[in-house]
Amino acid sequence: MANSVLDNFEEIVYAKPSDIIINQIKNLITTGQLKPGEKLPSERKLSEKLMVSRSAVRDAIQKLEFYGILKTHPQSGTTVAGMGVNALQGLISDILRVDGSDFKSLVEMRIILEINSVRLAAERRTDDDISRIQDALDDYHTKFLLGQSTIEEDLRFHLEIAEAGKNMVLKSLMMVITPDIISSFKKYDVCGDDVKAERYAEHQAILNCIINKDPEQARISMEKHLKDIKAFSISNPFINR
Repeated sequence: MANSVLDNFEEIVYAKPSDIIINQIKNLITTGQLKPGEKLPSERKLSEKLMVSRSAVRDAIQKLEFYGILKTHPQSGTTVAGMGVNALQGLISDILRVDGSDFKSLVEMRIILEINSVRLAAERRTDDDISRIQDALDDYHTKFLLGQSTIEEDLRFHLEIAEAGKNMVLKSLMMVITPDIISSFKKYDVCGDDVKAERYAEHQAILNCIINKDPEQARISMEKHLKDIKAFSISNPFINR
């Protein structure tokens, strides 16, 4: 009896500040208080008004920019896209649904994207691509040796591989889902120092496959690299990111 009653309870999921900001923008657009073409306040003013960090404001704006809902103009700020209210509202709802997806599904999608990304990179990479991937890996190693967080360098390494694959749709999809996944690893301390050292070696093996233009071995190396995140997602399918 106790177990059946417990099954009726649902996990309480707390919204991220960036999602709350996105919802506020959605409500302002829906109610007509924020119209297509209208300029948003600066990041600094929004962060002060909402009492959140500028990074949270920036994250919300970047997500809305990616989907074409906001547009940033150099020297003149960020404005609402010139499309209908219903279209804008639907797009924003889609963004929030992606962010609310279960962690396991996001990881499964990342693995699909990463494997295809590294295969394409091994086939299409240029010398400039190799240089950028190597720079990201070197920065990762430097931060690791200094005992600092390597989350940004880890993300940059994988995005540089996607860049080398010359498929911008694939890269854009990775930019949507990968940051939340890596942040979850950091939050739950999945990437300790031992793991970071092992991950560096795996990164180097992946890069070597790309340098050698060996797409099949690159795929194998990437699958090995992602085995921990796959195992973590299976044991923690729904977590509060």
